[in-house]
Amino acid sequence: MTARRVLIADDHPPMRAGVRSTLEDAGFTVCAEAADAAGAVALAVSEQPDLCLLDVHMPGSGIRAAAEIRDRVPGAAVVMLTVSRDDDDLFSALKAGALGYLLKDLDPELLPGELEAVLAGHVALPRSLVATLVGEFRRRDRRRGLRLRDGREARLTPREWEVLEELEAGSSTAEIARRLVVNDVTVRTHVASILRKCRVADRRELLRLLETS
Repeated sequence: MTARRVLIADDHPPMRAGVRSTLEDAGFTVCAEAADAAGAVALAVSEQPDLCLLDVHMPGSGIRAAAEIRDRVPGAAVVMLTVSRDDDDLFSALKAGALGYLLKDLDPELLPGELEAVLAGHVALPRSLVATLVGEFRRRDRRRGLRLRDGREARLTPREWEVLEELEAGSSTAEIARRLVVNDVTVRTHVASILRKCRVADRRELLRLLETS
């Protein structure tokens, strides 16, 4: 069987070296290494790896790199390798198209198997984060409609619900754009649509509506 070709992107050379050694010992071929998001995207485009293993918080944002790689190199699976247990990072990575979110304290001997599972069509998540993901889906399932003052329900798109939840959490336009991997203009467009559907004039009135719904 042809060796699986992997791109490793992390701004810490010792980390890259350790991952390279682990994967090569398991029969993978490390075809390229990058230290930042721009380099990861450029090498993914030129090398066409089977899988890209990206650090979340490397310069330029591993999550942004994941989204661009999934767009420009659709044949490459993307897996995040990170120290971050932050819920926002997990959800943003999955929204960007990552098929795995692995923590750097993972036993190195288990890493090749996790990547093989992703290449076989599975999603790789540590057990400690699966409960977080399940809880998020349950929470969103409970909140299918937003009751307006006249008794009607506002019918929002899935993306509008994501934006609404960010607004409720107090996130700014820039923060929402970063977490959802979109630009500020797109966020403002979604906000305007939400205000129109909820029949309120501004974000402050929308938040008051949320408090009573």
